[in-house]
Amino acid sequence: MERNILIIEDEIRIRILLRDYLKRDGFNVIEASDGDEGINAFQNNSIDLILLDIMMPRVDGITVLETIRNVSDVPIILLTAKSQEEDKLFGYELGADDYITKPFSPKVLIAKVKALLKRTSDGGNSFSSAKDFNGLSINKLAHEVKVDGTALNLSPKEFELLVYLTDNIGISLTRDTILDNVWGIDYYGDLRTVDTNVKRLREKLGSKANYIITVRGSGYKFEVNHE
Repeated sequence: MERNILIIEDEIRIRILLRDYLKRDGFNVIEASDGDEGINAFQNNSIDLILLDIMMPRVDGITVLETIRNVSDVPIILLTAKSQEEDKLFGYELGADDYITKPFSPKVLIAKVKALLKRTSDGGNSFSSAKDFNGLSINKLAHEVKVDGTALNLSPKEFELLVYLTDNIGISLTRDTILDNVWGIDYYGDLRTVDTNVKRLREKLGSKANYIITVRGSGYKFEVNHE
């Protein structure tokens, strides 16, 4: 099935470059030249993944990200300049799944798109079973998480993070290890990305937040029965 990729980017040269590479790989491409157009395009089309520029006229990328995250967990990759580190961190706090820094290699970006789509696909091999952890249920095949029967709205990256932690129950995992396995070994982001996403995940887990334990000076581990 053909996947729909939405490009929200005000620089026409970059849009054309991305469009050509994506179409060459069999993706259907929808384009928007600013934030308003991007939000409208998202609302009026079935979108599988969004490439979102941060710096745009009228409505910036962070606002677009926040607007979309209020209603959808569609995978979003931010397109950023090197000087926009704080925007990247804020973007992760709002639920972005990945970012790539300009100038970038189109081939690397396409690889990120494919990897993210594969990881967030309902039919992916890594999401093939259901588990229950004392009221916290995770259905990998359905990409669904419930706390005491109430479904949670997790972003794709939050879901992957929770799955990785629960797949390694009782094991202390360093931030580096989590970053490599959830974001990929080619990801060059800050380790604070892990902390930010753990914080967001705990907030959504509510009464089960204490299942994710902070390991002082190291990272995190998932454990249900602990003091």
